[in-house]
Amino acid sequence: MPALELVSHHLCPYVQRAATALLEKGAPFSRIYVDLGNKPDWFKAISPLGKVPLLRIDDKHVLFESAVICEYLDETVPGPRLHPADPIERAQHRAWIEFASATLNDIGGLYAAAHADGFEKKRSDIAGKMGWLEGAIGDGPYFSGQHFSLVDAAFAPVFRYFDVFESFVELGVFDGKPKLRAWRAALQERPSAVAAASPNYADRLRVFLKARASHLSRLIP
Repeated sequence: MPALELVSHHLCPYVQRAATALLEKGAPFSRIYVDLGNKPDWFKAISPLGKVPLLRIDDKHVLFESAVICEYLDETVPGPRLHPADPIERAQHRAWIEFASATLNDIGGLYAAAHADGFEKKRSDIAGKMGWLEGAIGDGPYFSGQHFSLVDAAFAPVFRYFDVFESFVELGVFDGKPKLRAWRAALQERPSAVAAASPNYADRLRVFLKARASHLSRLIP
């Protein structure tokens, strides 16, 4: 088994995807955090996009982009596969992972919106995406049934944002979506998804949000 190091940031949801995959596969790994506001030279030398996560393999190879990292881990680390065997279902899962990324973009717009109208637009966009998910989820407890997949790893960090948001504002994006609520609850209890977040994640996120000088930041007590 190669030596694996996950280059991380405390709040990055894409890092959490990769960490979840590592934990699900039972792969031993170390984790190092970088300050993306003050990127060290060694990081800039190995990150083509200047982003995390990175996966360093035997200190010889570097992978970037969470989807690539997750698929590499699924294909090379022994253990239960996190992508479906069927090509059509696997392609559909990849599409829903991209959907998770689009949802994260909307979440970024939500917490960055300077005024109430922009905030409401993003809240409405997210509610619409949650409606699509409600129609796509299987019988549970996970996205496509009993088997935990990379789609679950992608959405656990999405839902984690709302664990913090809902401590001070009611967004209503899960209203009338019982399957989505059940899926979210299952991911809140999945050990790999829980352990993928950095220590004190909720406190760190609140500090980050409060400093945004946005409409959402003004709602935080």
